[in-house]
Amino acid sequence: MHTPSPIVLSSAPSLDDIDLNDDRYALADKRSYKKQLKRAQKAMKEVQQAYFHQGKRAIIVFQGWDASGKGGAIRRVTEGLDPRGYRVHPIAAPSKEEQGRHYLYRFQTRLPKPGTLAIFDRSWYERVLTERVEGFATAEQWQRAYQEINEFERLLMDDGVRIIKLFMNILKDEQLARFEERLSNPMKQWKLTEEDLRNRDNWSHYAQATDDMFQHTSTDQAPWQLIPANKKWYARITALDTIVSALASGVDLTPPPIDEALVKLAKQKLSITVSN
Repeated sequence: MHTPSPIVLSSAPSLDDIDLNDDRYALADKRSYKKQLKRAQKAMKEVQQAYFHQGKRAIIVFQGWDASGKGGAIRRVTEGLDPRGYRVHPIAAPSKEEQGRHYLYRFQTRLPKPGTLAIFDRSWYERVLTERVEGFATAEQWQRAYQEINEFERLLMDDGVRIIKLFMNILKDEQLARFEERLSNPMKQWKLTEEDLRNRDNWSHYAQATDDMFQHTSTDQAPWQLIPANKKWYARITALDTIVSALASGVDLTPPPIDEALVKLAKQKLSITVSN
């Protein structure tokens, strides 16, 4: 009989752990950013190829403040990947049909297939964040959700799914600056919503909910990774490096050996030489 792996809480991060004004959390210049981005994206592509060939599955969760750069980081994670090997799931308010079901239902229908990655732009953690702060879930519901989420993730990990959880952290002043930028840029105005402004008014409540989320759901198998995101370039590289490191741990990234029968057939049919 299979014994489920135990849920062991890890040392949880806190939003106050990192001084976001520290110069260490910034890159020197755009040239350095481009160089590191190229390196990190190459490593990400190698990991994706390994997961495809070995039929492995992974879930990457992005949470964070409004305007913290989740979308920008996801674009840099995926832009060098084979589009057949991943799906990005932007999570908004549940549909009418989803509202009548358990809140985890809509995520269970978006789980990755063998050999693929599922990337969530917000996730089931909204139950203990937005739904908690905005009153969409009762205190009993969101408090119960910590255990439900841990069990949900344990079930997935016991089935071979690797889970990486990132939280993009910015200062309140930086969020204001990014809101102002969106208002002044016609190409970005659509990104700013009334909900963003309302959420900003509840900053302290969201901060408390986030730290509680870390405390109750950062486990040994799926710990929360806090990404300093006040500087966009640094945040994108750090997110990529964190994901690659977590996905590659314990995984053989060596490309599969070439099929000798295929090589022989290629030589016969195409009159070409294949080097190993």
